[in-house]
Amino acid sequence: MYPFLVIAIGLVVLVLGKRLSVLGAAVGALLGVALVSLFPSASDPFTFIIVPLLLGVIGFFAVGFAKGIINIVILVLGVLAGATIVLGIIELFTLQLGLLQWFLVAAGGVAGFILASRFKDWAVLILAGLIGGLLVTRGLAIWLPFLQGVAGTLLTLGLAGLGVAYQGGYLKLGKTAK
Repeated sequence: MYPFLVIAIGLVVLVLGKRLSVLGAAVGALLGVALVSLFPSASDPFTFIIVPLLLGVIGFFAVGFAKGIINIVILVLGVLAGATIVLGIIELFTLQLGLLQWFLVAAGGVAGFILASRFKDWAVLILAGLIGGLLVTRGLAIWLPFLQGVAGTLLTLGLAGLGVAYQGGYLKLGKTAK
């Protein structure tokens, strides 16, 4: 059930990620997946489903309630998504970097902030593509262990590119970004 859920959320984000409520839910879900994996003692299957689901719902409603302060929400999503993407990539390579890991996560948050503040519409598309690609890859990596490492990174980047191309209107299937 858990891999299906993560893959399904990732695919939804790749297609509908420029909708901020979907992106907020996906960031929450990916954060939940990352947090659950940080605590090896949480091996209960229920925990693997409920934590990402709960954080996804919180992310969905947080964005919905904050429509009035949309620019701040995008900046916060940029920071969280940037940090979560770096954390997801580090976990994809199964690296144990100690304190350096948290510096890299903070740098990802700063990069997400800069991206979100400078290129708002494209930032949403790029972050949605990366989040969706990471979610799909993380779900598939449970069944296909060879996706942990370079193959997983390439799959993530390929899916992110497809998601950005689709939502940006380059595939003539989605609407063009504003």
